[in-house]
Amino acid sequence: MLSLRLAVTKVIGIRPDNHSIYSALEASMKSFVVRSPAFTHMGTLPLRCTCDGKNVNPPLEFSGLPDGTESLALIMDDPDAPGGTWLHWTVWNIKASRDRIRENEVPGVQGINDFGRVNYGGPCPPTGTHRYFIRAYALDTLLDLAEGSSREQLEEAMQKHILATGEIVGLYKRTKTLLFVFL
Repeated sequence: MLSLRLAVTKVIGIRPDNHSIYSALEASMKSFVVRSPAFTHMGTLPLRCTCDGKNVNPPLEFSGLPDGTESLALIMDDPDAPGGTWLHWTVWNIKASRDRIRENEVPGVQGINDFGRVNYGGPCPPTGTHRYFIRAYALDTLLDLAEGSSREQLEEAMQKHILATGEIVGLYKRTKTLLFVFL
């Protein structure tokens, strides 16, 4: 598997520090469309979906799910974080009959993020523009996984159940507002 991952890294440019154990497999799997009415792929995430705004999850829409999809799972992370990939959100057991997730909605069971919380944690980069990958997985089952489970536990539970994947990437850069007080 390691040699396959290295080969895929060289061929399609997946970074070796990517935490997804499915990186090599995702390249050859079926895909479906993930989009957002709030931002375009590689566009700027709305302020309200960040730590500088209301810190609510962005709305997402799904289309082209394969037959046999029983549920969806999402992983949102930032590979540009200074200390390595930062996990912002995991959620699973999203009903496959849904074609969208509304803004500020908890659509399924949530896992713990790198903020140490069981919720959506919006972008809050310390410097520069960061990329926020929202990966969606079409699964052939509901997962028997407790709320607050880790990313690693989610990835292990999804193993052998992924039918297709979809992805949208949003960007965010914090702007600093200087407040001058004149006495």
